[in-house]
Amino acid sequence: MKNINKFYFMCFFLIMLSGHAQFNSRDSASGQEDFKNLHIGYSKTTSIVFPYAIRSIDKGSGDILMQKAKGVENILLLKAAKENFTQTNITVVTADNRLYVFLLNYDDVCPDLNIKADKTAVVNDGILFSLENENQKEIEQYAQRALFKKKKVSGLQYSEFGIQLSVNGIFIHQDLLFFRVVLSNNSKINYDIDQFRFFIRDQKKSKRTASQEIEILPLYCTSLVSSIPDKSELTLVYAVSKFTIPEKKYLTLQLMEKNGGRNLEINIKNKDLVNLEILNSF
Repeated sequence: MKNINKFYFMCFFLIMLSGHAQFNSRDSASGQEDFKNLHIGYSKTTSIVFPYAIRSIDKGSGDILMQKAKGVENILLLKAAKENFTQTNITVVTADNRLYVFLLNYDDVCPDLNIKADKTAVVNDGILFSLENENQKEIEQYAQRALFKKKKVSGLQYSEFGIQLSVNGIFIHQDLLFFRVVLSNNSKINYDIDQFRFFIRDQKKSKRTASQEIEILPLYCTSLVSSIPDKSELTLVYAVSKFTIPEKKYLTLQLMEKNGGRNLEINIKNKDLVNLEILNSF
């Protein structure tokens, strides 16, 4: 009888041990990731600097205030909307196809004031953007290649008031066009940029019909420039989705001065897009 009891006890013990092992296995497989913890305050602002532009942001609670820093695309500003909030989180998707997750905790005495986002906060780097949102990292790489290409084009320039706008290189890679633009200020007054636009419009404006403009929005620029200092020159590369120029129309690059009248335009015709230099794959 004792042997039978021992046998049942051993069977029960083995069953319990097996169940415990399976539970631990499931718990380990479905356990939470080690998300990066941040401490933010009510009276101080925390900034997170990402390696690439922020594409989308989401917060888990209304107790958090957040926005992108003015004039830049890769810095997120955070602040507590109320004191002693319950732990929450934010998720951030950046232009290099990465998803970041941060756990936010309240600490008004010693908050994290300046954070550099790194791989410890990345939970997924295989995000697929829609076709209209090209991979920003790849665009940046080809824009940098276009910036330092030796080949130049001539004849696409206009100058007035000591300011010169010129295009000295046009390149293509698959579905992207890259325009290398040179902005020169030979005057003694800084040139503050109000806007720099790309748009397609009619070569001649008829008095009887309205002139139609089709604006082309750049996907990327190598530098965010708001001013051209006096006696200086800047070279930028703008990346745009490929296009062709319809008959009797041209592409206009328009530089407008903020609170000033030194406005310049360059008109590019279809023939200027015929012999483009191809940027080969890496």
